[in-house]
Amino acid sequence: MLSSGLPSAAREFRRQATEEPPVHIPTDLPECILRPWRPSDRADLIRHANNRKVWRNLTHMFPHPYTEADAEHWIRIANEEGRSLHLAIEFKGAAAGGVGAIAGEGIAAATADFGYWLGEPFWGQGIATAAASALVGRLMREQRFSRLQAPVFAWNPASMRVLEKVGFVREGVLRSSVTKDGALINSVMYAYTAA
Repeated sequence: MLSSGLPSAAREFRRQATEEPPVHIPTDLPECILRPWRPSDRADLIRHANNRKVWRNLTHMFPHPYTEADAEHWIRIANEEGRSLHLAIEFKGAAAGGVGAIAGEGIAAATADFGYWLGEPFWGQGIATAAASALVGRLMREQRFSRLQAPVFAWNPASMRVLEKVGFVREGVLRSSVTKDGALINSVMYAYTAA
């Protein structure tokens, strides 16, 4: 019987050569890059995400406690193809947190929900600002979205400062709009627009 094509190793090489390279985005900090999540990040992800102080500032989609099963699930879905982008923030060779943009749908297709988080040992070092700035720059250069929006819990002024440094504008306070950690609180809407 005749072979119907290239040997499997050659087909795999050709497939890899035609795919886009993985996203690797440098930041203003020399030891900080944005890159896809890897299975080898699981231990770092669990260590930094399984922290009540981190969880307290994130949406209901971020579990607490953060388990090995949660890490495996996240790494799988973070690497699914689509318009949304979920990247690891790597600092000094290890995953320190995450940054991303979740694509809107339908009439909100030009909008993405923008967010980031860092493990507590990395707070206050300019890493979140560097990561957010790098991803915003990339998304705007690619014209992937016209608007990035980021609601922030009212009790999180540090995150508001990060967004303001990156060029987000405070659009308003959404009074009594979110329930987190047993409290009904305000959120503050920030946005970055291409125009």
